[in-house]
Amino acid sequence: METSGDDEESAAVLRMVGKVIKKCRERKGLTQAQFGKEIGYSEEQVSSVEQGRRAPKEQFLEQAERVLDAGGVIIALREDVEQARYPKKVRDLANLEGEAVELCAYANSVVHGLLQTPEYTRVLYRTHRPVLSDEVLERLTSARLARQKVFERRPGSIFGFVLEEVTLRRPLGGRMVMREQLERLLEIGRQRNVEIQVMPTNCEDHAGLNGSLQLLRLESGDTVAHTEMQLTNRLISHPKEIQVLEVRYGIIRAQALTPRESLAFIEKVLGET
Repeated sequence: METSGDDEESAAVLRMVGKVIKKCRERKGLTQAQFGKEIGYSEEQVSSVEQGRRAPKEQFLEQAERVLDAGGVIIALREDVEQARYPKKVRDLANLEGEAVELCAYANSVVHGLLQTPEYTRVLYRTHRPVLSDEVLERLTSARLARQKVFERRPGSIFGFVLEEVTLRRPLGGRMVMREQLERLLEIGRQRNVEIQVMPTNCEDHAGLNGSLQLLRLESGDTVAHTEMQLTNRLISHPKEIQVLEVRYGIIRAQALTPRESLAFIEKVLGET
C-alpha cells in the first residue's frame, strides 16, 4: 500500500513502523539486501517499508520478528499496521460500526458492504472507473471485508438491512458469484440479531428514492448516520438531519417485505439464479 498525502495519520504510523524495523535490522548487522533475502522480499520492498512508503504485510512482520529476534517488538506492531493499511474514511466508519449497539442500513444499488462475499466485493471494485490497480483493489477489498468483524461481537449488536430487489438480481460477476452472495444473505439473515428485508421493485410508494443510508446507534446513546454517493462520502451527526433519516428509514422498513417474507424471496431468487 502506497500512502497518500491526505492521510497523514496512516503515514506517521508507517514511518514509525519502518524506523523500528530498520533499528532492529541494523542491530543485527544486516544490510537491506541481506535482510530481504532472509525474509523473502526484495531490497526495494524492504527499503519501502523502512521509509514508511509501504505497509508491511503480516507475513513480512512475522518473518522480520523471527529473523531479527526482536523480542516481540515487531509483531506487536501488527494491529497498528492493519489499521494504517486502510483509508481514513474506511477506518472511521469501521470504528463507528464497531461501537454501534444497533446498525440500520438501506442499500439501493448493490448489496450492503457488511453483507458482501469477498468475490462480490472484488467484482464491484473491478468495475470502478478509472480502473484501480491490483494493489489498490485488494487493499479496498480487505478493508471492506474487515468491517464484517462486527458480526463477531459478543454480546452481539442488532442489525437491520433493507436491500432493493435489484441488488439481488443484478448479475455482478456472473451466476456463481451471485449464487454465493445470495447464500451468504440467507446465512446472515437467519442469525437472531440480524434482520434482512427486501424492497420489491413493484412497490408503488417508496421513501428511499433519495439514496442509500446507514444509521448507527452508539453505546453512548448518540446516533450518527453515513451516506455515500458517487464521490461524496459523509458522516452525519446533526440531530435534525439524524431525525429526518430515522423517520425515512422507518418508513422504508414498513414499505419493504417482512424479514420472513424477505428470506423466502431471497430463496426464490436463488432458485432462479
